Amino acid sequence: MFFHFINYISPAWYFNIEPMKDNVPYLIDYDLLSEDEKKIVLLDSNFSTEYISKLDAAYQAFQKGIIKTDKSFALASSDILPTLNDEYYFIRKYYKSFWAIYILMIRIASFHNPIKELSAFIKTQNTKKVDLFHSTYKYLKYENFNSQLLKSNPFITIIIPTLNRYAYIKDVLKDLEAQDYKNFEVIIIDQSEPLDGSHYLNLNLNLKIINQKEKALWLARNTGVKMAKGDYLLFYDDDSRVDSDWITQHIKALDFFKVDISSGVSLSVIGARVPENYSFFRWSDQIDTGNFLIKKEVFKTTRLFDRQFEGQRMGDAEFGMRCYLNGFTNVSNPLAKRVHLKVSEGGLRQMGSWDAFRPKKLFSPRPIPSVNYYVRKYFGTKNGILNILISVPSSIMPYRFKRKRKLMLTGSILFIVFIPLFIIPIIKSWKQSSRMLIEKGKIEFI
Repeated sequence: MFFHFINYISPAWYFNIEPMKDNVPYLIDYDLLSEDEKKIVLLDSNFSTEYISKLDAAYQAFQKGIIKTDKSFALASSDILPTLNDEYYFIRKYYKSFWAIYILMIRIASFHNPIKELSAFIKTQNTKKVDLFHSTYKYLKYENFNSQLLKSNPFITIIIPTLNRYAYIKDVLKDLEAQDYKNFEVIIIDQSEPLDGSHYLNLNLNLKIINQKEKALWLARNTGVKMAKGDYLLFYDDDSRVDSDWITQHIKALDFFKVDISSGVSLSVIGARVPENYSFFRWSDQIDTGNFLIKKEVFKTTRLFDRQFEGQRMGDAEFGMRCYLNGFTNVSNPLAKRVHLKVSEGGLRQMGSWDAFRPKKLFSPRPIPSVNYYVRKYFGTKNGILNILISVPSSIMPYRFKRKRKLMLTGSILFIVFIPLFIIPIIKSWKQSSRMLIEKGKIEFI
């Protein structure tokens, strides 16, 4: 949809693919922006044609949080494609210089014309990097928005799978008791052994407890969807904390933006830095099954979660992709935030692989096969390989170090030094994902 070279940096980004139902303008025509919107989106004349300049402006608008749902704002389609110079200029403009070098190496290694590649690389080397998030769009009318959906008091079902986290579920439920929005039920699918119902007593909540014997996260969420009485489903994790207006902000965002999904942001206490784009409303490029509100009717089209991901990772990304491809709209909601504790016991850590790219054992498949399954299923073999090249080297270092860039760089260097040790795990992962692709998705109808 945008520039081709984004595939090299984000090979599994939803918006690399055109949705099957193109209901909204993700690519916005610069000429149709308001004066306030044009203050934060600059039409860059350094591209080869005016159309490519507008394509760049559309990327800016997308990343800065300008959300339109009216197709009349769409940038008209064109046969004009970015030149090689355009592509390198675009990457240098928004990304660190390392990525231009990386792309050059990949393209030469994959038999693109080295003279043309080097020429474009050199011609764009003086490009000044732009801080894309220096200025973002502010929805000033949101705070005082009189939500009719909120006034209608829709019934919400909150779905929480849990496994051996009784030390944390108490605080989770206290936060739900404190919500300023009250018309909801809570379905807890408890897979703990032994089951201890005492943690659910004396709570001022409409609470249903399901004792699930099988340790299976996606089965638990699917069960919650099937049993839900609400027209809106709110998915939550058992190791998180939220503010008292959490439900309210989810409902309000659905109404304000007229979308199908509100994806709350997750602020992790360990691991990678909180992304800059978590601080403002924007089109969401993910679904986090620990914090999102969705219309239940969406599942009639998408079906349920894919059980190929049991014990593995990225089942939420796969479901999000099905929503996106089917034309359902999803806004990233900074006001419906949660603090994700990512505790070291229970949950997916106990039943399978918690870190998608760093398995528990050195010679286990790397990345987790479900990662390759997801990327290859929707983005193809080439992007599957690119995803491995980008993600696996830094996976040597534990997740808790992902905030420390020097340590992550050290991990990448160690990967290069010890690359023979990783060949077999990568091959194992690829073969297992091939078998999963042959089996196809294990996706039930609601």
